[in-house]
Amino acid sequence: MTRTNRRSVNIAPRHNKATLSKGQKAFNTLIRQIEKRRNRLGAWEAVGPVFQKKYLDELLPLERASMDLQVKMVYQLDDAGNQKGLTASERRMISELITGLAGELLEERDDAQLKAIYNRHSQSDYDSEAAAELEDMKSVLEAMLGVELGDDLDMNSPDEVLQRAHARMQEQQAQEIAGNQAREERRAKRKKSAKQLAAQARQEAEQAQLSQSIREVYRKLASALHPDRESDPQERERKTALMQRVNQAYAKNNLLQLLELQLELEHIDQSTINDISEDRLKHYNSILKEQLGELDQEIHHVEAGFRLAYGIAPFIEVSPDTVVRNLAGDITELQHSIRDLEKDLLVFEDLRKLKTWLKHLKRRQAALRFDEMPF
Repeated sequence: MTRTNRRSVNIAPRHNKATLSKGQKAFNTLIRQIEKRRNRLGAWEAVGPVFQKKYLDELLPLERASMDLQVKMVYQLDDAGNQKGLTASERRMISELITGLAGELLEERDDAQLKAIYNRHSQSDYDSEAAAELEDMKSVLEAMLGVELGDDLDMNSPDEVLQRAHARMQEQQAQEIAGNQAREERRAKRKKSAKQLAAQARQEAEQAQLSQSIREVYRKLASALHPDRESDPQERERKTALMQRVNQAYAKNNLLQLLELQLELEHIDQSTINDISEDRLKHYNSILKEQLGELDQEIHHVEAGFRLAYGIAPFIEVSPDTVVRNLAGDITELQHSIRDLEKDLLVFEDLRKLKTWLKHLKRRQAALRFDEMPF
């Protein structure tokens, strides 16, 4: 994303002036902020494939192995709970462990045998509980969004619930937009005051000036390049590639990239940048603010898509500088967890070791509860 030949656009103080004007400072600040956003987008572009490969090759196989071991643990705990020599308290503890672990596993995979074990130890029905949870989810969504999701909704399908909620929200938004447009049309038909007409004229004039500022830079580049007039094939190819970059920047109203191209092609120099008039700076700064806002939206879109793709909660901060390192930490933690699961499974084969394991687990749970006490 970053080009090695890209020249930095920046206003430097003149020799006879120690400080920059307010407009010049704003221009430099906006350029720095845009460059920072560009670098972040470039970092996401670079880290995405690296993260994906590590996630698919290392984390997912470990997650599958961990889940298989946890399923095996449920089966072995179920068998162990039938052994003679266990106290009623120990059997209750085993049932609680099975209920908690099997319930979590059933959220990830549909396993009839696992469900039967869960139902027996929880003395309930997993499907009924899941349907009740989804019904609660439906009520919460309806109250939160202010929409009716309908009685024909399959409450056993969380995806369908969310899709229906999204569709109802879009319908509601479309109705609101249509209502707003109708109000605006009615308002537009009313006779505007002189003050309103003057404000509208100023806004239209400012927008025209902004467009004119970008158009002027574009025209200078286009007239200087003119690849169709070039007789040398290699030079024509080079200018054609440059003209494509110019057209892309102009189509996106990307003033900064157009200025960078002017510097790169030596159509302007540092003194030209330093001598930009205050009126033109005002227009340039307005354009750069819009560009900065668009980059922020793009970053938000990229990071939201990353969270969605890898199941990361919306409130967890993600950064291209740390996601691979955090993933490596998750992989190491999962490897340790798998080793612990394998050790625990060996314990369940011996009644004496199982009773000791349950005793240690009970102590750990009591210590955790004590730590959570409000004193």
